[in-house]
Amino acid sequence: MAPKKVLLLCGDYMEDYEAMVPFQALQAYGVSVDAVCPGKKAGDACRTAVHQGIGRQTYSESRGHNFALNASFDEINVNEYDGLVIPGGRAPEYLAMDEKVLDLVRKFSDTKKPIASVCHGQLILAAAGVVQNRKCTAYPAVKPVLVAAGAKWEEADTMAKCSVDDNLVTAAAYDAHPEFISLFVKALGGSVAGSNKRILFLCGDYMEDYEVMVPFQSLQALGCHVDAVCPDKGAGEKCPTAIHDFEGDQTYSEKPGHDFALTASFDNVDASSYDALVIPGGRAPEYLALNEKVISLVKGFMDKGKPIASICHGQQILSAAGVLQGKKCTAYPAVKLNVVLGGATWLEPDPIDRCFTDGNLVTGAAWPGHPEFISQLMALLGIKVSF
Repeated sequence: MAPKKVLLLCGDYMEDYEAMVPFQALQAYGVSVDAVCPGKKAGDACRTAVHQGIGRQTYSESRGHNFALNASFDEINVNEYDGLVIPGGRAPEYLAMDEKVLDLVRKFSDTKKPIASVCHGQLILAAAGVVQNRKCTAYPAVKPVLVAAGAKWEEADTMAKCSVDDNLVTAAAYDAHPEFISLFVKALGGSVAGSNKRILFLCGDYMEDYEVMVPFQSLQALGCHVDAVCPDKGAGEKCPTAIHDFEGDQTYSEKPGHDFALTASFDNVDASSYDALVIPGGRAPEYLALNEKVISLVKGFMDKGKPIASICHGQQILSAAGVLQGKKCTAYPAVKLNVVLGGATWLEPDPIDRCFTDGNLVTGAAWPGHPEFISQLMALLGIKVSF
Protein backbone atom coordinates (compact mmCIF):
# COMPACT_ATOMS: atom_id res chain seq x y z
CA MET A 1 0.00 0.00 0.00
CA ALA A 2 1.54 3.32 -1.09
CA PRO A 3 1.84 5.82 1.75
CA LYS A 4 0.36 8.62 -0.37
CA LYS A 5 -1.98 8.77 -3.35
CA VAL A 6 -1.95 11.64 -5.85
CA LEU A 7 -4.10 12.65 -8.82
CA LEU A 8 -2.57 13.90 -12.09
CA LEU A 9 -5.03 16.01 -14.11
CA CYS A 10 -4.35 15.39 -17.79
CA GLY A 11 -5.63 16.59 -21.15
CA ASP A 12 -4.73 16.37 -24.81
CA TYR A 13 -1.61 18.37 -25.69
CA MET A 14 -0.44 18.84 -22.14
CA GLU A 15 3.32 19.41 -22.14
CA ASP A 16 5.12 16.08 -22.45
CA TYR A 17 7.71 16.56 -19.67
CA GLU A 18 5.20 18.28 -17.38
CA ALA A 19 3.04 15.17 -17.33
CA MET A 20 5.58 12.34 -17.31
CA VAL A 21 8.34 13.67 -15.07
CA PRO A 22 6.17 14.21 -11.95
CA PHE A 23 4.10 11.11 -12.80
CA GLN A 24 7.07 8.75 -12.81
CA ALA A 25 9.19 10.58 -10.21
CA LEU A 26 6.46 10.39 -7.58
CA GLN A 27 5.91 6.69 -8.32
CA ALA A 28 9.64 6.08 -7.95
CA TYR A 29 9.43 7.64 -4.49
CA GLY A 30 6.63 5.25 -3.50
CA VAL A 31 3.65 7.51 -4.17
CA SER A 32 0.63 6.05 -5.99
CA VAL A 33 -0.35 8.28 -8.92
CA ASP A 34 -3.60 8.14 -10.90
CA ALA A 35 -3.63 9.96 -14.25
CA VAL A 36 -7.07 10.99 -15.47
CA CYS A 37 -8.62 13.08 -18.25
CA PRO A 38 -12.25 14.25 -18.66
CA GLY A 39 -14.07 12.15 -21.23
CA LYS A 40 -11.49 9.38 -21.11
CA LYS A 41 -11.02 6.21 -19.11
CA ALA A 42 -8.17 4.01 -17.87
CA GLY A 43 -6.21 2.65 -20.84
CA ASP A 44 -7.02 5.60 -23.10
CA ALA A 45 -4.22 7.95 -24.11
CA CYS A 46 -3.66 11.69 -24.20
CA ARG A 47 -1.51 13.22 -26.90
CA THR A 48 1.23 15.48 -25.56
CA ALA A 49 3.12 18.49 -26.85
CA VAL A 50 6.84 19.30 -26.81
CA HIS A 51 7.21 22.98 -25.94
CA GLN A 52 10.59 24.68 -25.97
CA GLY A 53 12.24 27.96 -26.78
CA ILE A 54 14.21 27.91 -30.03
CA GLY A 55 15.01 31.61 -30.39
CA ARG A 56 11.60 32.79 -31.57
CA GLN A 57 9.34 35.25 -29.74
CA THR A 58 7.44 32.37 -28.13
CA TYR A 59 7.93 28.62 -27.68
CA SER A 60 7.68 26.10 -30.49
CA GLU A 61 5.41 23.06 -30.42
CA SER A 62 5.76 19.57 -31.84
CA ARG A 63 4.11 16.22 -31.09
CA GLY A 64 5.23 14.41 -27.95
CA HIS A 65 4.70 10.90 -26.60
CA ASN A 66 1.28 9.35 -26.21
CA PHE A 67 0.53 9.35 -22.48
CA ALA A 68 -1.46 6.37 -21.18
CA LEU A 69 -4.05 7.10 -18.50
CA ASN A 70 -4.36 4.62 -15.64
CA ALA A 71 -7.68 5.72 -14.10
CA SER A 72 -11.08 7.04 -15.20
CA PHE A 73 -12.06 10.67 -14.56
CA ASP A 74 -15.71 9.87 -13.88
CA GLU A 75 -14.78 7.41 -11.12
CA ILE A 76 -12.67 9.85 -9.07
CA ASN A 77 -13.34 10.14 -5.35
CA VAL A 78 -11.38 13.16 -4.12
CA ASN A 79 -11.38 11.77 -0.57
CA GLU A 80 -9.04 8.99 -1.71
CA TYR A 81 -6.29 11.42 -2.76
CA ASP A 82 -3.69 13.34 -0.79
CA GLY A 83 -2.74 15.83 -3.50
CA LEU A 84 -3.26 17.10 -7.05
CA VAL A 85 -0.76 17.77 -9.85
CA ILE A 86 -1.69 19.90 -12.89
CA PRO A 87 0.67 19.84 -15.90
CA GLY A 88 0.89 22.74 -18.33
CA GLY A 89 0.94 22.81 -22.10
CA ARG A 90 -2.17 23.60 -24.14
CA ALA A 91 -4.54 21.25 -22.30
CA PRO A 92 -5.31 23.72 -19.48
CA GLU A 93 -6.90 26.15 -21.98
CA TYR A 94 -9.81 23.79 -22.59
CA LEU A 95 -9.81 22.04 -19.21
CA ALA A 96 -10.37 25.46 -17.59
CA MET A 97 -13.79 25.54 -19.31
CA ASP A 98 -14.90 22.18 -17.86
CA GLU A 99 -17.08 22.60 -14.76
CA LYS A 100 -16.28 19.08 -13.57
CA VAL A 101 -12.57 19.93 -13.63
CA LEU A 102 -13.12 23.20 -11.77
CA ASP A 103 -15.26 21.48 -9.15
CA LEU A 104 -12.54 18.87 -8.66
CA VAL A 105 -9.88 21.54 -8.15
CA ARG A 106 -12.08 23.44 -5.69
CA LYS A 107 -12.54 20.28 -3.60
CA PHE A 108 -8.78 19.85 -3.28
CA SER A 109 -8.43 23.54 -2.41
CA ASP A 110 -11.29 23.58 0.11
CA THR A 111 -9.80 20.61 1.98
CA LYS A 112 -6.33 22.25 1.99
CA LYS A 113 -4.76 19.30 0.17
CA PRO A 114 -1.50 20.07 -1.67
CA ILE A 115 -1.96 21.30 -5.24
CA ALA A 116 1.06 21.54 -7.56
CA SER A 117 0.54 23.31 -10.87
CA VAL A 118 3.10 24.19 -13.53
CA CYS A 119 3.33 26.52 -16.53
CA HIS A 120 -0.15 27.02 -18.10
CA GLY A 121 -1.80 24.75 -15.51
CA GLN A 122 -2.48 27.86 -13.44
CA LEU A 123 -5.19 28.82 -15.95
CA ILE A 124 -7.27 26.09 -14.32
CA LEU A 125 -6.55 27.44 -10.84
CA ALA A 126 -7.66 30.90 -11.92
CA ALA A 127 -10.85 29.59 -13.52
CA ALA A 128 -11.62 27.62 -10.35
CA GLY A 129 -11.27 30.78 -8.26
CA VAL A 130 -8.67 29.32 -5.90
CA VAL A 131 -5.84 31.86 -6.34
CA GLN A 132 -7.44 34.90 -4.67
CA ASN A 133 -4.77 36.55 -2.47
CA ARG A 134 -2.44 33.59 -3.04
CA LYS A 135 1.20 33.92 -4.08
CA CYS A 136 1.55 32.42 -7.53
CA THR A 137 3.94 32.13 -10.45
CA ALA A 138 3.45 30.58 -13.89
CA TYR A 139 4.65 30.78 -17.45
CA PRO A 140 4.84 34.58 -18.03
CA ALA A 141 1.99 34.62 -20.58
CA VAL A 142 -0.39 33.42 -17.82
CA LYS A 143 0.30 36.52 -15.69
CA PRO A 144 -2.68 38.63 -16.90
CA VAL A 145 -5.16 35.87 -16.05
CA LEU A 146 -3.70 35.25 -12.60
CA VAL A 147 -3.61 38.96 -11.77
CA ALA A 148 -7.22 39.35 -12.92
CA ALA A 149 -8.17 36.36 -10.72
CA GLY A 150 -6.71 38.14 -7.68
CA ALA A 151 -3.45 36.25 -7.29
CA LYS A 152 -0.32 37.83 -5.85
CA TRP A 153 1.86 37.46 -8.93
CA GLU A 154 5.49 36.44 -8.43
CA GLU A 155 7.63 37.22 -11.46
CA ALA A 156 9.44 34.28 -13.04
CA ASP A 157 12.96 35.69 -13.40
CA THR A 158 13.92 32.28 -14.81
CA MET A 159 11.86 29.34 -16.04
CA ALA A 160 13.04 27.44 -12.93
CA LYS A 161 10.97 29.73 -10.68
CA CYS A 162 8.74 28.14 -8.03
CA SER A 163 6.35 29.72 -5.54
CA VAL A 164 4.72 28.30 -2.41
CA ASP A 165 1.67 29.61 -0.57
CA ASP A 166 0.47 27.18 2.10
CA ASN A 167 -0.87 24.13 0.20
CA LEU A 168 -0.32 25.68 -3.25
CA VAL A 169 2.91 25.02 -5.19
CA THR A 170 3.30 26.72 -8.57
CA ALA A 171 6.12 26.76 -11.11
CA ALA A 172 6.96 28.59 -14.33
CA ALA A 173 7.90 25.66 -16.56
CA TYR A 174 9.45 22.18 -16.60
CA ASP A 175 12.89 23.68 -15.89
CA ALA A 176 11.55 24.07 -12.34
CA HIS A 177 10.68 20.38 -11.90
CA PRO A 178 13.43 19.52 -9.38
CA GLU A 179 12.30 22.16 -6.89
CA PHE A 180 8.61 21.83 -7.89
CA ILE A 181 8.53 18.09 -7.20
CA SER A 182 10.62 18.47 -4.03
CA LEU A 183 8.23 21.10 -2.66
CA PHE A 184 5.22 18.92 -3.49
CA VAL A 185 6.78 15.91 -1.74
CA LYS A 186 7.39 18.12 1.30
CA ALA A 187 3.77 19.35 1.17
CA LEU A 188 2.66 15.70 1.20
CA GLY A 189 4.65 15.22 4.41
CA GLY A 190 7.63 13.56 2.76
CA SER A 191 11.29 13.72 3.72
CA VAL A 192 14.40 12.49 1.92
CA ALA A 193 17.41 10.78 3.48
CA GLY A 194 20.76 9.86 1.92
CA SER A 195 20.53 12.21 -1.06
CA ASN A 196 24.03 13.69 -0.76
CA LYS A 197 25.06 11.77 -3.88
CA ARG A 198 26.76 12.81 -7.12
CA ILE A 199 25.42 11.15 -10.26
CA LEU A 200 26.74 11.30 -13.82
CA PHE A 201 24.56 10.92 -16.95
CA LEU A 202 26.21 9.70 -20.15
CA CYS A 203 24.41 11.51 -22.96
CA GLY A 204 24.49 11.58 -26.74
CA ASP A 205 22.57 12.97 -29.70
CA TYR A 206 19.17 11.34 -30.15
CA MET A 207 19.07 9.63 -26.79
CA GLU A 208 15.44 8.96 -25.84
CA ASP A 209 13.77 12.10 -24.49
CA TYR A 210 12.05 10.59 -21.43
CA GLU A 211 14.99 8.30 -20.68
CA VAL A 212 17.27 11.22 -19.98
CA MET A 213 14.96 13.85 -18.46
CA VAL A 214 12.77 11.73 -16.17
CA PRO A 215 15.62 10.13 -14.15
CA PHE A 216 17.70 13.33 -14.39
CA GLN A 217 15.06 15.57 -12.79
CA SER A 218 13.78 12.82 -10.46
CA LEU A 219 17.24 12.51 -8.92
CA GLN A 220 17.69 16.28 -8.77
CA ALA A 221 14.35 16.57 -6.95
CA LEU A 222 15.72 14.24 -4.26
CA GLY A 223 18.61 16.66 -3.67
CA CYS A 224 21.30 14.77 -5.60
CA HIS A 225 23.94 16.63 -7.60
CA VAL A 226 23.41 15.44 -11.17
CA ASP A 227 25.66 16.19 -14.14
CA ALA A 228 25.08 15.38 -17.80
CA VAL A 229 27.98 15.01 -20.25
CA CYS A 230 28.40 14.07 -23.90
CA PRO A 231 31.64 13.34 -25.79
CA ASP A 232 32.94 16.35 -27.74
CA LYS A 233 30.49 18.74 -26.07
CA GLY A 234 30.80 21.16 -23.18
CA ALA A 235 28.61 22.51 -20.40
CA GLY A 236 25.68 24.51 -21.79
CA GLU A 237 25.70 22.77 -25.16
CA LYS A 238 22.68 20.69 -26.10
CA CYS A 239 21.87 17.20 -27.31
CA PRO A 240 18.81 16.72 -29.51
CA THR A 241 16.62 13.89 -28.23
CA ALA A 242 14.32 11.36 -29.85
CA ILE A 243 10.78 10.46 -28.85
CA HIS A 244 10.34 6.71 -29.21
CA ASP A 245 6.77 5.48 -28.98
CA PHE A 246 4.50 2.66 -30.13
CA GLU A 247 1.85 3.79 -32.57
CA GLY A 248 0.74 0.60 -34.29
CA ASP A 249 3.82 -0.14 -36.39
CA GLN A 250 6.03 -3.23 -36.11
CA THR A 251 8.65 -1.22 -34.25
CA TYR A 252 8.74 2.08 -32.40
CA SER A 253 8.20 5.40 -34.15
CA GLU A 254 10.54 8.34 -33.78
CA LYS A 255 9.73 12.03 -33.45
CA PRO A 256 11.99 14.96 -32.48
CA GLY A 257 12.11 15.52 -28.72
CA HIS A 258 13.27 18.36 -26.51
CA ASP A 259 16.83 19.65 -26.74
CA PHE A 260 18.62 18.57 -23.57
CA ALA A 261 21.14 20.97 -21.99
CA LEU A 262 24.39 19.46 -20.73
CA THR A 263 25.73 20.60 -17.36
CA ALA A 264 29.41 19.64 -17.62
CA SER A 265 32.19 18.99 -20.12
CA PHE A 266 32.95 15.36 -20.95
CA ASP A 267 36.67 16.01 -21.32
CA ASN A 268 36.93 17.75 -17.94
CA VAL A 269 34.78 15.38 -15.92
CA ASP A 270 36.37 13.63 -12.92
CA ALA A 271 34.56 10.29 -12.91
CA SER A 272 36.02 9.40 -9.51
CA SER A 273 33.98 12.21 -7.92
CA TYR A 274 30.65 10.55 -8.84
CA ASP A 275 28.76 7.87 -6.93
CA ALA A 276 26.81 6.42 -9.86
CA LEU A 277 26.45 6.41 -13.64
CA VAL A 278 23.18 6.55 -15.60
CA ILE A 279 22.98 5.61 -19.29
CA PRO A 280 19.81 6.59 -21.19
CA GLY A 281 18.67 4.66 -24.24
CA GLY A 282 17.48 5.83 -27.63
CA ARG A 283 19.78 5.92 -30.66
CA ALA A 284 22.76 7.57 -28.96
CA PRO A 285 24.20 4.34 -27.46
CA GLU A 286 24.89 2.73 -30.84
CA TYR A 287 27.49 5.39 -31.67
CA LEU A 288 28.67 6.06 -28.12
CA ALA A 289 29.57 2.36 -27.91
CA LEU A 290 32.27 3.04 -30.52
CA ASN A 291 33.96 5.74 -28.43
CA GLU A 292 36.98 4.48 -26.47
CA LYS A 293 36.69 7.29 -23.91
CA VAL A 294 33.11 6.26 -23.22
CA ILE A 295 34.17 2.62 -22.87
CA SER A 296 36.93 3.62 -20.44
CA LEU A 297 34.50 5.70 -18.37
CA VAL A 298 32.02 2.82 -18.07
CA LYS A 299 34.73 0.31 -17.18
CA GLY A 300 35.97 2.66 -14.46
CA PHE A 301 32.58 2.75 -12.74
CA MET A 302 32.20 -1.04 -12.99
CA ASP A 303 35.74 -1.75 -11.77
CA LYS A 304 35.10 0.32 -8.65
CA GLY A 305 31.76 -1.40 -8.03
CA LYS A 306 29.83 1.87 -8.28
CA PRO A 307 26.15 1.70 -9.26
CA ILE A 308 25.43 1.80 -12.99
CA ALA A 309 21.83 2.20 -14.18
CA SER A 310 21.26 1.61 -17.89
CA ILE A 311 17.99 1.49 -19.80
CA CYS A 312 16.69 0.36 -23.17
CA HIS A 313 19.47 0.59 -25.81
CA GLY A 314 21.97 1.85 -23.21
CA GLN A 315 23.04 -1.75 -22.69
CA GLN A 316 24.71 -1.60 -26.13
CA ILE A 317 27.40 0.46 -24.39
CA LEU A 318 27.69 -1.99 -21.48
CA SER A 319 28.12 -4.87 -23.91
CA ALA A 320 30.78 -3.03 -25.92
CA ALA A 321 32.61 -2.18 -22.68
CA GLY A 322 32.75 -5.87 -21.75
CA VAL A 323 31.20 -5.29 -18.32
CA LEU A 324 28.23 -7.66 -18.71
CA GLN A 325 30.19 -10.91 -18.41
CA GLY A 326 28.51 -13.03 -15.74
CA LYS A 327 25.81 -10.43 -15.08
CA LYS A 328 22.04 -10.86 -15.24
CA CYS A 329 20.32 -8.08 -17.10
CA THR A 330 17.48 -6.94 -19.31
CA ALA A 331 17.21 -4.34 -22.08
CA TYR A 332 14.94 -3.34 -24.92
CA PRO A 333 14.16 -6.75 -26.54
CA ALA A 334 15.99 -5.88 -29.78
CA VAL A 335 19.18 -5.42 -27.72
CA LYS A 336 19.05 -9.01 -26.45
CA LEU A 337 21.69 -10.01 -29.01
CA ASN A 338 24.17 -7.46 -27.60
CA VAL A 339 23.44 -8.57 -24.04
CA VAL A 340 23.86 -12.30 -24.74
CA LEU A 341 26.98 -11.81 -26.87
CA GLY A 342 28.34 -9.67 -24.05
CA GLY A 343 28.25 -12.68 -21.77
CA ALA A 344 25.23 -11.79 -19.67
CA THR A 345 22.26 -13.92 -18.69
CA TRP A 346 19.22 -12.45 -20.44
CA LEU A 347 16.26 -11.55 -18.24
CA GLU A 348 13.01 -11.22 -20.17
CA PRO A 349 11.35 -7.82 -19.68
CA ASP A 350 7.84 -9.12 -19.26
CA PRO A 351 6.04 -6.80 -18.82
CA ILE A 352 8.09 -4.09 -20.56
CA ASP A 353 8.31 -1.99 -17.38
CA ARG A 354 10.18 -4.72 -15.54
CA CYS A 355 13.61 -3.77 -14.17
CA PHE A 356 16.32 -5.81 -12.48
CA THR A 357 19.23 -5.28 -10.10
CA ASP A 358 22.27 -7.55 -10.15
CA GLY A 359 24.96 -6.38 -7.75
CA ASN A 360 25.82 -2.80 -8.68
CA LEU A 361 23.94 -2.97 -12.02
CA VAL A 362 20.35 -1.78 -12.60
CA THR A 363 18.86 -2.43 -16.03
CA GLY A 364 15.50 -1.60 -17.57
CA ALA A 365 13.88 -2.28 -20.93
CA ALA A 366 12.20 1.04 -21.74
CA TRP A 367 10.84 4.28 -20.30
CA PRO A 368 7.59 2.78 -18.92
CA GLY A 369 9.87 1.13 -16.34
CA HIS A 370 11.25 4.40 -14.96
CA PRO A 371 9.55 4.20 -11.53
CA GLU A 372 11.15 0.81 -10.85
CA PHE A 373 14.41 1.81 -12.57
CA ILE A 374 14.83 4.95 -10.46
CA SER A 375 13.72 3.31 -7.21
CA GLN A 376 16.20 0.45 -7.69
CA LEU A 377 19.01 2.95 -8.27
CA MET A 378 17.88 4.85 -5.16
CA ALA A 379 18.12 1.61 -3.18
CA LEU A 380 21.72 1.03 -4.34
CA LEU A 381 22.61 4.61 -3.40
CA GLY A 382 20.89 4.42 0.00
CA ILE A 383 18.37 7.17 -0.83
CA LYS A 384 15.01 6.87 0.91
CA VAL A 385 11.81 8.92 0.78
CA SER A 386 9.61 8.63 3.88
CA PHE A 387 6.11 9.94 4.50
